[in-house]
Amino acid sequence: MTEKLKTGFVGTGVMGKSLVKHLLNAGHEVVIYTRTKEKAQELITLGATWVERASDVARNAQYVFTMVGYPHDVEEIYFGEDGIFASDNRGLVVIDLTTSTPTLAKKIELAAKDKGMHALDAPVSGGDIGAQLGKLSIMCGGEKETFDKVLPILNLFGETILYQGAAGAGQHTKMCNQITIASNMIGVCEALAYGKNAGLDLEQVLRSISTGAAGSWSLSNLAPRMIAGNFEPGFYIKHFVKDMRIALEEAEKMNLQLPGLQLAKSMYDELIAKGYEENGTQALIKSYE
Repeated sequence: MTEKLKTGFVGTGVMGKSLVKHLLNAGHEVVIYTRTKEKAQELITLGATWVERASDVARNAQYVFTMVGYPHDVEEIYFGEDGIFASDNRGLVVIDLTTSTPTLAKKIELAAKDKGMHALDAPVSGGDIGAQLGKLSIMCGGEKETFDKVLPILNLFGETILYQGAAGAGQHTKMCNQITIASNMIGVCEALAYGKNAGLDLEQVLRSISTGAAGSWSLSNLAPRMIAGNFEPGFYIKHFVKDMRIALEEAEKMNLQLPGLQLAKSMYDELIAKGYEENGTQALIKSYE
């Protein structure tokens, strides 16, 4: 993309910070808002402009990306007194990268249309590493025309970027992703626990099984962190539990039972009760120690 765009970003956490860097490196203007200015100092030094409200981001951009923690945070930054929709910036395109609820995604799109804006729900997968490398998987819901318009920018963030359907479809697809990861994480932990108790060299075990039929992103990227005792968050346990809760609530609406997901959530709930909510999801291995 050669055209220099006015972009905005609300929420510059573990993943958001890397995505802002991709925008800056591509030569785009970036206006950012995060609750604590000090945490955004690196991005400011690199050329991003910090403003005091999400509405200020929206007033100064053509495209605004949002990536925050929970659905109630999404609600606030879009519909709050100082939120994006308070900007009345007709023609603005908003892209929510947060993993949130399909219902809220639909609400945002309807409100955007009422204000002459366009909206896309575009949750991502790939964690901190995927964000840093620009290799995220991005699942998009909304109008196809909006998706086509935003795609060149999304290409800066990811390598698998697919249109899934109407508003909310991106969030439903992300739920499929999280359901898969939830049960897979149990499998990864149990494999390592088994290997350790069998007296095996776990790094050598990984070399064998990560390239075979058992291979997965979690096995390749998170199992090494488990072995090293590195529980720094690429993706917070507290956010993963939020995602699993959304998936279970949506499944209940469909009269669908997901016992694997229920088990995984119960195990992560136990870790939160022990104070590990700020750890990365790989800390599930603590359940087997």
